[in-house]
Order: sequence, then C-alpha cells, then structure tokens
Amino acid sequence: MKKKLLVLALALPMISLAQNNNAPSSYDPHDIKITGYLQAQFQNAQSPGITSFSGGDFPANSDNRFMIRRGRLKIDRVDKYSSIVFQLDATQDGVQLMDAFIQLRHPDYKAFNVTAGLFNRPFGYSIVYSSGYRDFPERPRVFQTLMPRERDLGVMIGYRPQKIAKFLTLEFAVVNGSGKNAKDYDNKKDIIGNVGLKFDSLADKKLHIGFGGSFYKGYVRSNTNTYYTANDHGYTLHNDDAFVGKSLNRDYYGANLQLQYDNSFGTTTLKTEYVSGSQPGVAAAGPDKLLGPYASQSFGTQPLGDLYERKFSGYYLWFTQQIAKTKFTALLAYDVYDPNRKLSGKAIGAAGSFTDDGDVKFSTLGYGVAYQLSERLKLTVYNEHIKNETTSLKNYPGDLKDDVLTARLQYRW
Repeated sequence: MKKKLLVLALALPMISLAQNNNAPSSYDPHDIKITGYLQAQFQNAQSPGITSFSGGDFPANSDNRFMIRRGRLKIDRVDKYSSIVFQLDATQDGVQLMDAFIQLRHPDYKAFNVTAGLFNRPFGYSIVYSSGYRDFPERPRVFQTLMPRERDLGVMIGYRPQKIAKFLTLEFAVVNGSGKNAKDYDNKKDIIGNVGLKFDSLADKKLHIGFGGSFYKGYVRSNTNTYYTANDHGYTLHNDDAFVGKSLNRDYYGANLQLQYDNSFGTTTLKTEYVSGSQPGVAAAGPDKLLGPYASQSFGTQPLGDLYERKFSGYYLWFTQQIAKTKFTALLAYDVYDPNRKLSGKAIGAAGSFTDDGDVKFSTLGYGVAYQLSERLKLTVYNEHIKNETTSLKNYPGDLKDDVLTARLQYRW
C-alpha cells in the first residue's frame, strides 16, 4: 500500500500536466514522448437527423450510430529552455491538427513561460481541461458555441510561482479570434485573460478547492451594411454603408469553481462555471446557411449575413460521486445556454422583434455512470435530456425530441 501511495504521489504532477492541454506530458527534460487516447462510442438519439452538441449532428435518416469520437496522438519533447507539443485527432471524418505550439521557459525563471502556435484558449476551466480526463463525454453547449474546437492561433504568456503563492496561475493571450480554422479573416486580434487559484490538501488533506475568473475581448467583422443591436423587445435594425468592414464587440466574462472532497464513501466533486457577455451572430439560415443552434456560434471564416448583437449567458454544474470507493462513479450534470437573455418564451419570434431560431434557450440534464475497468480503460454510459424553450417560432413551438444516449469506451496511454 505504501509503495502504491508513493508512486501516486510522484505521478500527481505528471497527471496534472496531462489534464492541461497547454502543457507537455512533463517538464522534466525528455526526448520524444508519445501519449494519447481513443474514444469509440455508440449513440442513440430520440429522433433521426437531430442537431446535436454530443459529437455532431445525426444524419437525416439515422437516429443511432457508431463513431470514433476522438483519436488523439500527442507528441512532445522538452529540453532545458523549451518544449514542443504536437497533437493530431484521427476519426472516421479524417485527420486534423489539434495542437502545435512551442513553449519557452528559463530554468532560472520557471514561474514564467511563453507559448506560441496553436493552443487552447486560456479561458476558464473546462476549455483547457483535456477530454481524455474529463468525467463527462462533452463540454457544455455554451463553450462549444463560444469556442468551437477550443483552440486558436497566437501567443500566450503564463505565470505560476514556484515557491511563494504556488496556488496562483495568471495567463494572457493574443489570438486571431477565428478559432476553429485558425485563419484570421480581419485585421484585429482578440485578447484573453485568466486568473486561477488552487488550494490542495485542506481539511486534513481531504478538501481541494480551485476557482478563478476570465475575460475575452474580441471582434466580429461585418460583411454587410446592415446590423442589429439588442433591445428589451428583440433587436433594433441599423443600416449604415460605413459599417461594411466594421466590427461588433465579442466580449465574455466568466467565473469558475471546483470542489473535491475525499470522504469515507468515495471522492465527491462539484465543478461549475458561469459566462456571460456579448456574442455577435447571424440569423438562422440566411446566407451563412446555419441551423438555429449554430447561428450564435463563433465564426472561423467571414460571416456573410447581417450581424446580430446577442447578449448571452450560460453555465454548467458537474457533480460526480465515487460509489463506495469502487471503480464506479455516478455522473450528474446540468448546463444552460441562453443566446438572448433579454427575451424568453413567446416573445421570441414575435412580430417586429427580428428574433429567430438563433435566439432559443437550451438546457441539458445529463446523468450516467463511469466504470474504470483498468488504469487505462474506462467505460461511460451517459444520457442527455435536452430541453428548449417554447417560442412563437414555427421550428420551436414546443420541446424538440433531441435526447441522446452515449455508451463510450476509452483507452488512454
């Protein structure tokens, strides 16, 4: 037992780094190291062809599917002054680049690091937390909407004291803002700031607390002379030829909290995050041909349609409970994304409001169980009950039948 505890204690720094996508597997100097994970899953949807944030939309004539959700291959190398991380994702849809960055650290100033390349945007908690270690199958809808694929191209400065104030993490990044495609489509850059605090081994080494706050300051370029700003009844229409090439603000403000308690029954965790702000989007359908849930999604290319200034809010609650210190863990989650927090219900779709399918609020109740078959192998069975608000829109007169059940097997090496 003592030997196992010693191995675990020595491995904890490496585990912590592995959970953070913006770091190599270890900062100890080493030659090429290859890590990764594979997620194979089966899903059953409540209806064929649904729009889904649980691994992508279902085909028009299918309500069930087998798929490779993620197939990650991460290569990293660390020397005295620098490290490099390169990660690919291989699925049935092909191979795409996930991470590619160089990180600089001086041995005399280990608290500081500079990262350049393609990396996870340092906003909040769930964005940078690796999908290979996350208890729940997917990130909340709000973050999949605001930051699809989580990454962006740019430069980031990090600060984490090694002695005094070891609990503190500060990060500041300048990025393209186009995220998913990592190709900028305007002459502006977006900035991200994050502060995190983590206190381990409190209450006789049983309680662990982390919390922090983040901001995102960005822009979305207009391709037309028409745009809409939010009011208490919907949107106000503006026509201005000078607006072509101008931008609407893309501003996010977030706060997060993580609690873990190691008790006699088993480890209990509660994680939550809240974010609100302004998210420029477009009308559903229109020149960009987007379905409602994607009309407020951040753009990887120049949006073609008129821009809508949407005042949004969103949050999630993640609760896990290890069952009697066994290999079973119960999972319970609830998340909400409201792309238009100024209006709700029948006011959405009302005549003269200029609202449409892109303004509909969604909430998701998720529950399931995970079984850790071995150190590397995990089975998760998880159901999501998804509810949208009832509106005056023809596509959302009531709740859609879009629940999803996922059975996933993951192998991590």
